[in-house]
Amino acid sequence: MKKFLFILVFLLGVGFMAACSDKDKDKGEAEPQFIDVKLTVHPEKGEAGEPVTIEAKVTYGDEEVKDADVQFEIWRAHDEHHEKVKIEHAEKGIYRLEKSFEQEGTYYVVSHVTAKEMHNMPKKEFVIGEASEPEDASSSSHMNMDEEHGDHNDNEH
Repeated sequence: MKKFLFILVFLLGVGFMAACSDKDKDKGEAEPQFIDVKLTVHPEKGEAGEPVTIEAKVTYGDEEVKDADVQFEIWRAHDEHHEKVKIEHAEKGIYRLEKSFEQEGTYYVVSHVTAKEMHNMPKKEFVIGEASEPEDASSSSHMNMDEEHGDHNDNEH
């Protein structure tokens, strides 16, 4: 009997919370949005000395974000030195950098984007000339947990 009473109270509580939630939606409260960053490198296979365009398109829902804090972190695979470049808004939520690379190899770029009190750090791999040995699979396709959550120290690199 106690189990039945507990289940009944639990179900009534869940129903009450659902009703309150529906009432909040009726008040016109918007669903929470997240910043989205689409990181692209053109061309993904470039030539030494030729310019490569790196872009981060930053959106918040359907809105183009024009006031984000954007920094590109760029490095050649297995290189200790990571170059960091602050990027200004170019147009329509796009933050752009044109850069030439003299040394052939496999490169990585992480866009550190902060907007609307949120942080997003997508990573992209690209090649200049002949590819060099890429970094291990876990670091080239996924950020480590510290980087994913924005807990990495800029002085580490």
